[in-house]
Amino acid sequence: MAKVKKGVDWETFGKLRGSEKRAYFTRDGNIFHVIMSQQFDRKFLDEICALATKVRGISKGNKGVLFLQSLLQGKRAMLYFVQPSTRTFLSFMAACQILGIHCSEVRDTSTSSEMKGESQEDTVRTFSSYVDLVVMRHYEAGFAERIAFLLNQTSRPVPVINAGSGKDQHPTQALLDIYTLHRSFENYGGIDGKRIAFVGDLKRGRTVRSLVYLLRNYEGVKLYFVAPQELQMGDDLKQYLREQKVRFEETDNLEEVVSSVDAVYMTRIQDEYDEAGESKHIDYSAYRFKKEYLKILPPNTIIMHPLPRREEIPVEIDDDKRAMYWRQVRNGMWVRVTLIATIFRKDKDIKEY
Repeated sequence: MAKVKKGVDWETFGKLRGSEKRAYFTRDGNIFHVIMSQQFDRKFLDEICALATKVRGISKGNKGVLFLQSLLQGKRAMLYFVQPSTRTFLSFMAACQILGIHCSEVRDTSTSSEMKGESQEDTVRTFSSYVDLVVMRHYEAGFAERIAFLLNQTSRPVPVINAGSGKDQHPTQALLDIYTLHRSFENYGGIDGKRIAFVGDLKRGRTVRSLVYLLRNYEGVKLYFVAPQELQMGDDLKQYLREQKVRFEETDNLEEVVSSVDAVYMTRIQDEYDEAGESKHIDYSAYRFKKEYLKILPPNTIIMHPLPRREEIPVEIDDDKRAMYWRQVRNGMWVRVTLIATIFRKDKDIKEY
């Protein structure tokens, strides 16, 4: 793995592969920035899952709640969410509150000095002077990475967590998805060897991209990409899977796949990234999970969705025990609590509690 040194220029840094940037997102061998899924290995994933379960248990009693609140009492976080979000924003807000962190927020740049011509980089660097953690969601791919790179050059770098960057990555969603898979299959051999179908807008779905990157850490998994040709998985990620020797298939037959996989990961059409309304011309009807599919879905197969949903999953399916998307939401809060605690090296305190 290439060692990235402080002071490397942005152009050189930008040419590195995701796995080669990993060293730049750590401090003294520990996680610091959370920017992309490629920075996580199997050891980290196993630890974060085990620790999240421990945190959930601690939180069930008042003494445990007070313990968790004391871990980062006095720390401050900035939630810089300039792309629409409710679920992820509130999930991070709740995670910070559980750990005793005070939060500030920016959700509308029209009230900031960006309206006077200040660059977004200067805006975020200013905010970082007031806080100990920056969590950001941005419409531009790679923006969180650029901010992490910028802050690394300063005398007071603070951790940056990417809470969604354009069509590129959403690493904390991928971590909560891994945790959901982990909990669902912990009595069925774990994630290793599982068959997972990704359905819908795979080309522009950052949650899918991030989770696929993480799944290369598990032995014997096989992925199925179920999408219309116009929205199939990008060539860059398929090439990555070939290099990592991860098996995958492309198909447009959802009904056939549903009967033979361990997890079905549904997604909505990402038409917020349309440039000329092209999504309106794509027939998406074949990529909806029909209620009758429950009859052919194996008993231990789970249904996932990063939300929000539209018509991909009818509400009648919500009460089926295999529907995991509402549990994903809850899992997300606990994974983010665990991740933030780990960034500030409080994972040891949690383990010893």
